[in-house]
Amino acid sequence: MSTLTTWFSFGTVGMALGTLALAYGFKLIDEKNHKRYSILVAVPLIAVGAYGLMALGISNISTQSGESVYVLRYIDWLLTTPLHVLYLGLLAGAAMGTIYRSIGLMALTIVLGFGGAVLDGILGWLLYILGSVAFVGVIYYAMYDFDDAVQQKDDSTVALYRKLRAFLIVLWLIYPFIWVLAPVGLGLMNIETSALVISYLDIVAKVGFGLIALSGQLVATGTTDPAGVTAD
Repeated sequence: MSTLTTWFSFGTVGMALGTLALAYGFKLIDEKNHKRYSILVAVPLIAVGAYGLMALGISNISTQSGESVYVLRYIDWLLTTPLHVLYLGLLAGAAMGTIYRSIGLMALTIVLGFGGAVLDGILGWLLYILGSVAFVGVIYYAMYDFDDAVQQKDDSTVALYRKLRAFLIVLWLIYPFIWVLAPVGLGLMNIETSALVISYLDIVAKVGFGLIALSGQLVATGTTDPAGVTAD
């Protein structure tokens, strides 16, 4: 088994276990919140498919400079990062128009990042920079428009929203640096190392986000786990 296959398999198993853990949350939260909560379960579930196929060696394409890019990784991000933005917007109670614009910018960030990875030279770096600008727009909505909306909610919802927002922004800001260091950027990090780092970050971001959100909902409603201990 190659090193890349090992890290993609690690991602598959981590996402699968995270999906099962989050799916159990349906038994713990009020049924009225199931629709929004399903977003949290869908995120790692999508990643299970993406990582499983990458572990099988599917989706690898070569860039203009001969480096490998895994298309399914970007498809995963194109589907899951907007879902995180959607969850944040719904939690905050933001207007749907604002949420859709933020989702659009998040999707644009991923598409431009993919274009920057595939294309070589100045054009690739230009697309990377444009993607970074689009991501700044996502942060703006989360810091201001979403934050204004959540002020109308109770204190526990405000606290949960800000915790989830900080968690995502901090983690998402790491990805552009990995892009720069990876073979598609400056090449200071080999493809095996970047696969390991991204697999780990993806699990933390996708599963961790869901577990924090679940814990916050249980605290807000005073729900206890099967052992009788209130989640925190």
